[in-house]
Amino acid sequence: MLSHNGSVRKIAGAFTIFLALSLTPEFAVSAEPTVTVMSRNLYLGADVGVALQLIPDLPAAAQFMWGQVAATDFEKRSEVLVEEILQEKPDVIGIQEATRWFCKKTVFSKKKTVFDFTQTLMDKLGGNYVLATKDGVTAFNPGYSIPAIPFLTTVEDRKIFAPLFGTAKVACGFEIADALLIKKSLQGSLLRVGNTEYESSYKIIPTIMTIHRGYTWADISIGGKPVRFISTHLESLWDPGKVPTAAKQAAQLVSDVANTQTPIVIMGDFNSDPRDPRSADEANPGEQPESDLKVCPVGKSTCSAFKIMKENGFIDAGPDSSDPLNYTWGMNALLTGPDSKRVARANMMGNKFGFTDRLDYIFLKNGPAAVSSKIFGTKPPYGSDHAGLVSTISISSSTLEASPELPKHSPFPISFWQIVTLVLVVLISWLTVKWIKRR
Repeated sequence: MLSHNGSVRKIAGAFTIFLALSLTPEFAVSAEPTVTVMSRNLYLGADVGVALQLIPDLPAAAQFMWGQVAATDFEKRSEVLVEEILQEKPDVIGIQEATRWFCKKTVFSKKKTVFDFTQTLMDKLGGNYVLATKDGVTAFNPGYSIPAIPFLTTVEDRKIFAPLFGTAKVACGFEIADALLIKKSLQGSLLRVGNTEYESSYKIIPTIMTIHRGYTWADISIGGKPVRFISTHLESLWDPGKVPTAAKQAAQLVSDVANTQTPIVIMGDFNSDPRDPRSADEANPGEQPESDLKVCPVGKSTCSAFKIMKENGFIDAGPDSSDPLNYTWGMNALLTGPDSKRVARANMMGNKFGFTDRLDYIFLKNGPAAVSSKIFGTKPPYGSDHAGLVSTISISSSTLEASPELPKHSPFPISFWQIVTLVLVVLISWLTVKWIKRR
């Protein structure tokens, strides 16, 4: 039987051992602050690729896209997106394809916003999430847009348009943006907000139709440590024998943040898979950039946005982007299930959900480390044609001062010649319609 003093000594000894173990790296409990971030492509609601194939018949392309937008019904699928957010409780959400659809009745009418995906999402979240805004600057950066041009982008939809415009036919257009939503409770922790553009763009129709993209960013104090958050969407279209625009945009992004000393968290749709550029004998159902010996050799970073990020010290927060189970793209345009042209190949690759490519990432630099990461949104009902990505990140940094503001690249206004060309196209189209009606 132990004496009282013996018991005390044993308890004290055990406590000493426990304390010693708890202070070793293997047992240490991190005191670093953490932040949970989500990357989510909202999907503009229509297959732009098919619409582009209908050009130069712009009215047909516009009607096709509007038909799909109505069918994919953001009001309905936003409920899925809201449920995902409420389940994961991210502090910061990097949004891509934050889309606004707007229409106008006549050439001289003011355009009306018919659908605003971001506002709808925030409304359904009950005001608990807001767009990061500081000193009059909002983390919402419009890029790719198609204007509402009577005769050229006129579409018909009596159900939607009659109550708003008093007619079944109006001209419609859209803009897609990158955005940063934050928990309302983080508003007081915002240090700075900015938007910038990529200098490289993709020209569908020179002068008239160019796809511009960029990124939005915010510096936020997390546990007293400034962290730079970025949301971006790189270009998906590419041409054989040329460096993909996405790769050029990734190169600018790493150059823009080169002087950032604080932790960086970049969320986005990079339109780049670790396997890109693909060799001719490699499976490529998603039609990602292909290799060639002269410009895009296999294994080199020149034509791969993903590889450019990695070679410049950015860490992929995961989950493992080389694992087929973690692919993030593959739904059909109407969100009724996997793309029928790709589902068999997806299964052969090892993805049972019908996804064939990993395009979405959360990249980290300057100290933060992923505590956990996961893919979601791979099963019906689908909120988007992309799966989502969420990570909880530990912020390790001794830097307590915010980094310099990111470079400001000029936005791309419509030039004089673009205006002249658009006016001529509208005039010619109007005269053509009148001539057809007279026959």
